[in-house]
Amino acid sequence: MTIFLLTFFMLIASYLTNGQPSPGFYPSSKIPTIPFNQFYRSLWGSQHQRFDQNSLVMWLDKSSGSGFKSQRPYRSGYFGTSMKLHPGYTAGVISSFYLSNNEDHPGNHDEVDIEFLGTTFGKPYTLQTNVYIRGSGDGNLIGREEKIHLWFDPTQGFHNYAILWSPNEIIFFVDDVPIRRYPRKSDATFPLRPMYVYGSIWDASSWATENGRYKVDYRYQPFYVRYNNFKLEGCAANSPPWCRPPSGSPARTGGLSRQQFMAMLWVQKNYKVYDYCRDPKRDHTQTPEC
Repeated sequence: MTIFLLTFFMLIASYLTNGQPSPGFYPSSKIPTIPFNQFYRSLWGSQHQRFDQNSLVMWLDKSSGSGFKSQRPYRSGYFGTSMKLHPGYTAGVISSFYLSNNEDHPGNHDEVDIEFLGTTFGKPYTLQTNVYIRGSGDGNLIGREEKIHLWFDPTQGFHNYAILWSPNEIIFFVDDVPIRRYPRKSDATFPLRPMYVYGSIWDASSWATENGRYKVDYRYQPFYVRYNNFKLEGCAANSPPWCRPPSGSPARTGGLSRQQFMAMLWVQKNYKVYDYCRDPKRDHTQTPEC
């Protein structure tokens, strides 16, 4: 046990002082890329969408943003895409990839988010992950936000972002590095109803950048986001009961390997800038998983 603990803490020290660690397992490589038009459709702002060199390009200007939606709902699965973000001043702009059943359950929906919060000149993008459970539209919105700054510039190239949603956990990945694991601790704190997959770019000036301090400045329009390398494998809402989503780790039962856990710890120690469970202003009686 002593040797194990010594090795464990030596690994932590190594990850905290060196560059990006290898997660040792790459779930995105196990899942084939899918054609966008066979699995997704334009949801809104279709005039602000186009395909360019195998990428879906969407943009926000003063007239509209844009969004897409999967053709089917899913009850679990691996959902991923590569994204390239707009450089420069993007305050108030949200570029996202997420799961939701808001259209099926308005005012009482579930949601699992990857959201890029726009920024001002010289400051990094913030990647926000969030989980809602039956929690919007009733004046008592309970988000479960975590925020990180990335260890690379997401405007300089495409990077992979993914959500693995299984009956037991939700894991968020960036370039196959786990950045957050949200386990199912109770049915009341975990989304269980089928959800669609969405992507969007829109004006969230009221809250996106430093709690709404900086708004979208349309002098810099249009604001672009690019998507490609779509990955989707899982259990549709009407799949048989024995259907299981792919695993995000070497173990078929899910969870994270020790190497994946260490990589996630490296992200959280070095790049996490907000955790709802550690926010003293939050009422944690409403987030018992904390």
